[in-house]
Amino acid sequence: MKTQNSVLVIATVLMAFFSIQSVSFAQTNMEEFLSKWENGKQFTLEVVDKMPENLYDYKPEASGMSFNEQVTHLSSAIAGISQRFLKGTDPGFAIDAKPKNKAELRAFVEKCYDYGTKTFKSLGLADLDEKVEIFGTAATRREVISLIDDHCTHHRGAAVSYIRANGIEPPRYRGMGM
Repeated sequence: MKTQNSVLVIATVLMAFFSIQSVSFAQTNMEEFLSKWENGKQFTLEVVDKMPENLYDYKPEASGMSFNEQVTHLSSAIAGISQRFLKGTDPGFAIDAKPKNKAELRAFVEKCYDYGTKTFKSLGLADLDEKVEIFGTAATRREVISLIDDHCTHHRGAAVSYIRANGIEPPRYRGMGM
């Protein structure tokens, strides 16, 4: 009987330890991600600032997106995907906006990134682990957040190449808060 009780106590302590570690690990990962996310926001704003406004309609080929369209698309996708797949509430602004100048584009980028941040922070561990149907596949909400981040990186990279194509030195890469 004492052996059974000892095993039960040890099992309970181990379960509590691993549960606490799991919650702590998940919170740390989200905190780390949000730091990286804020860094990505600042880098995107630097990209917006670096391209001269008179080149916002530049695109390397007719079938591609312009610089403005690249940045608008990456930003609106943050808000749209967050609202649709991450339990986001009404963002309070038009996610299908078409910014016409640098000031409008900059403000739109900030609103979309901030809305993403707010939505990501609102998700609990169970929400992050829950699978949702997205673009013809099932993914956890945690994976959806990674998709949003990858999508931003992809289109921001295209925007950087547009800056270079115009003979302009792009902003220095911002890795891990650098």
